[in-house]
Amino acid sequence: MRIQPAELQAWADHRRAVLDRLEPGQAMLLFGAHHHLRNGDAEYRYRQVSDLLYVSGWEDPEVAVLLRPDGDRRFQMWVQPKDPEREVWTGVREGTEGAVERYGADHASPWGQLEAELGEQLLGVHTLYYAAARDPQQDALVMRAIAGVRRKAERELFVPVPSAFVDPGRVLHELRLSKTEHELSLLREAARITSQAHVAAMSAAKDGVFEYELEALIDYRFRTLGGNGPGYTSIVGGGAGACILHYITNREPLRAGDLVLIDAGCEYRNYTADVTRTFPVDGTFTAAQRELYQLVLDVEVACIESVRPGLCFSSLHELAVRLLTEGMVRLGLLEGEVDQLIEDKDYRRYYMHGTSHWLGMDVHDVGAYVGEGESRRLQPGMVFTVEPGLYVPPDDERAPERFRGMGVRIEDDILVTQDGYEVLTAGCPKTIEDVEAACRG
Repeated sequence: MRIQPAELQAWADHRRAVLDRLEPGQAMLLFGAHHHLRNGDAEYRYRQVSDLLYVSGWEDPEVAVLLRPDGDRRFQMWVQPKDPEREVWTGVREGTEGAVERYGADHASPWGQLEAELGEQLLGVHTLYYAAARDPQQDALVMRAIAGVRRKAERELFVPVPSAFVDPGRVLHELRLSKTEHELSLLREAARITSQAHVAAMSAAKDGVFEYELEALIDYRFRTLGGNGPGYTSIVGGGAGACILHYITNREPLRAGDLVLIDAGCEYRNYTADVTRTFPVDGTFTAAQRELYQLVLDVEVACIESVRPGLCFSSLHELAVRLLTEGMVRLGLLEGEVDQLIEDKDYRRYYMHGTSHWLGMDVHDVGAYVGEGESRRLQPGMVFTVEPGLYVPPDDERAPERFRGMGVRIEDDILVTQDGYEVLTAGCPKTIEDVEAACRG
């Protein structure tokens, strides 16, 4: 991926924000992701750890980053060295020279020297922001490196070595939760591409088309429009498959008269959209499909329209639950008093997931949902989804027959602004009229 000047500046800004939150005697150590085998000796396509991407942009494996606010190596990297023989097989490497010249590292060493050098670089550090107890190999390397210089540090130099470990997320994930203008530009492009892919799928669906054909079309649109590909495994569930929340087999034929639910988002330059649309296979909603769909749509719109700075994050789910429960009573899916149904969680028979989650570099992005003893309050720059749904299993004899086997979810990506919100995915049709028009092409 060709690096843009704006990206280099963004990564530098992210590092500066991290370093500003570290005190002298503190440092942050981040490791890259491992390669994972798919089968045999074939590997999955590599995707870097988002935290490391956030501060460096480095996309290759075998990498570690050390950030330290004091000293002349505030940004140090250990990376794969140049190796012409290996590069024939796996592609050109940036090497240590590229880490310094193109990515702005103050110093870069070959990956193989990490264990030998790390201890020395941690001299004088008493608190290390490091994700301990997640990777035994990395933990062992870090402990060996610290142990190797502990005696020298304590008896000769009289300086500390790390004795306290803090999860980097305490700093990084709070920073990642509030998006910069550069990050928002990437999310808007991811949303634009995603919306076009969903529209293409709507117009391509018809009786006999297989779910995987729509998935392939969506992937094709993601890539041809400039995206990295899917930000997560796409869900294409026709008929009863739409009632399975994480349905990713995507191998059944679509049938006229059924709904198809597609949950798919494009990742663009490591930032992903997350959109769900539900539409009729043959392009026209039946009367029962309209009833269920319109209820979910009305709830989604009401939740979005409630977004404003200062709103408790949990309020979105509470509103969705109340409105959906009221609607389920009207449609005959539930019986009883709304307050009691909510208290008893009877609504979970047909609505069993949350309404929102953070969005950014990861589809379920980082950031605490609770702070200071209460639900987090929304602030400008936060991006999240709103995605109410209803799922009526085909064998649920308690449900009115006309709704059985229907699953409906509608999901958009929302930015909190200074005075309200912006729907990043507004370009993707969702009213009944607009969806039917998109299905007709």
